[in-house]
Amino acid sequence: MREDYLHYLWQFQKFDLQEMKTVDGARVRVISPGRHNELSGPDFFYSRLRINDQEWAGNVEIHIRSSDWYMHGHETDPAYDNVVLHVVWIHDVDIFRRDNSLLPVMELQSLVSPKNLDSYIRLCEESQGKWINCEQDLPSIDNFTMTSWLERLYVERLEKKSALLRELLSKSTGDWEAVLFQMLAKNFGLNINGEAFLSIAASIPFSVIRKVRANSLNLEALLLGQAGLLEKDHEEPYYLKLKDTYLYLQHKFGLSRKGVLPVKYFRLRPDNFPEIRLVQLAAVYSEQASLFSRLQKCQNPQQVHELFEVRLNDFWNSHYTFLRKHKPRLKKPGKKFLDLLIVNTVVPVKFAYLQSEGKDAFEIIAPLMEAVAAEENEIVRKFKRLKPGMVKNALGSQALLQLKKEYCDRNACLKCAVGLEILQPQPQI
Repeated sequence: MREDYLHYLWQFQKFDLQEMKTVDGARVRVISPGRHNELSGPDFFYSRLRINDQEWAGNVEIHIRSSDWYMHGHETDPAYDNVVLHVVWIHDVDIFRRDNSLLPVMELQSLVSPKNLDSYIRLCEESQGKWINCEQDLPSIDNFTMTSWLERLYVERLEKKSALLRELLSKSTGDWEAVLFQMLAKNFGLNINGEAFLSIAASIPFSVIRKVRANSLNLEALLLGQAGLLEKDHEEPYYLKLKDTYLYLQHKFGLSRKGVLPVKYFRLRPDNFPEIRLVQLAAVYSEQASLFSRLQKCQNPQQVHELFEVRLNDFWNSHYTFLRKHKPRLKKPGKKFLDLLIVNTVVPVKFAYLQSEGKDAFEIIAPLMEAVAAEENEIVRKFKRLKPGMVKNALGSQALLQLKKEYCDRNACLKCAVGLEILQPQPQI
């Protein structure tokens, strides 16, 4: 038995309301269960109750055992002076407030139907060997409930990402172009080099990017140099040209590499080598002025893709690094990579910006996400096996990542729309 189950029972009044009594036999009626409190203090604020003929307004505290009141030190905490009812699963001791008045206690275990309790135990406590608690019940959840819940989960995910964006915006003195640059850098680095690329972008004031962007070689030199990729003694003429350019720009703008993380190559395909991704990012900013404003106007994936379909300097058509040459081939960012940029950068930045403008951000960005194919990863594949057809696009796959991490992995079934649907009593036929 977990306390969050008792919170669920009280919040949604999932017990026999006709038999509600305190352990002393006083009749209890709930006018309003109150507002659930996720922070410190009583579990429900602003509750309204009638105990016998007396109406009470105050807070409700919930525990597994009534003795938990003393275990948690509530008898000395003034925050609990306004508790009007103590709701417990098992009553094992009388409870007194700080003024020594007896606190009314209501025991729940005799009021909950065995069927409700069995459903809870099966869902939340018999999870051994399961990938997710509800894997047997998930296929039966109706599409309307699932779609609505996935939309809410996706908004949750975007709002969480917005916290990082607000932090970057504050450091950039409100410059959304600078925020976009840093987030694009992070996601050009993908999982392996994301943090390293973000540290590279953060080490260069965006005012410098604006000043040098017109010259693609200057911008290449700046990013590769800040990444520490121009520190060796190669004889390659293009390398030497980049190195000389970087040293000049570093001195001119007083740039430091302090705090820049080293890039990695482990398990990377050549197309994702740091050199290639950094020069692609440089090419985007060399070709696209006011990229943030342009992306705000994009309404479908193809319009976004076109902004990132850039040509690299000829040297990179036959090189992945400075050391080895290969047969010439164009190294444009692929569709899957560009879709990841939409999912992880373009849409989150757009969402945060629209929110800051007081607009209905979700309604504006949803069509763009719905036009991007669902991501392919192990979590999405497992959900699709459990409930085929539940994921149709990137909005759905992103929502499933949020569901797995923030609900399934935390055993938070009682905060999940799927879990609450499973616990609903089935209508009698």
